[in-house]
Amino acid sequence: MSDRDEILRAVRNHAMTPVPRPELPDFADRYPATPEAFGVSLAIMGGIWDESLINAPSNGGPADYAALSGYIRGLFPAGGVFCSAVRGIDGDLAIGPDTPAGAVDHVEVGIVRAKFGVAETGSIWLSEAECPVNALGYLAQHLVVLLSVKDILPNLHAAYRRAEFSTARYSVLMSGPPPPPISKAY
Repeated sequence: MSDRDEILRAVRNHAMTPVPRPELPDFADRYPATPEAFGVSLAIMGGIWDESLINAPSNGGPADYAALSGYIRGLFPAGGVFCSAVRGIDGDLAIGPDTPAGAVDHVEVGIVRAKFGVAETGSIWLSEAECPVNALGYLAQHLVVLLSVKDILPNLHAAYRRAEFSTARYSVLMSGPPPPPISKAY
């Protein structure tokens, strides 16, 4: 018998008792899943949380979407090309799954609806369902993200447990740019 065979036989004969994996805590007590906590983290990342629409009446009808579209356009009075990936909110540029990424390189304002947000990091989660042209989230000069307060999760532990991570073909947890570095004179 060779040394290799002897080693493999010893490994096979040394059966270890299976041990269940430990339960991971969810750390939900550290980051509450609230609009305020999300807004604070988003601000650290350079984003702006607009609470003015939180308690707005909505029945999901055309009048609601028209009002929301007008509100968003009012946020950017300089105009430019608006591109919406949200059903019910019309943009100046229609997009779909077959739209090439370069078609959105001149977009001033992109509008998407996030599946969920993370209070710990101020991140939003997008997949091909929410943003059929993923370049919209990166090439638009401004990105307006619609997020329901009921879809704010406390932290990344809760986010990674979501089923969407295993069903989406493409997904991203997106955060805004970090604040500028602090320079010190020495």
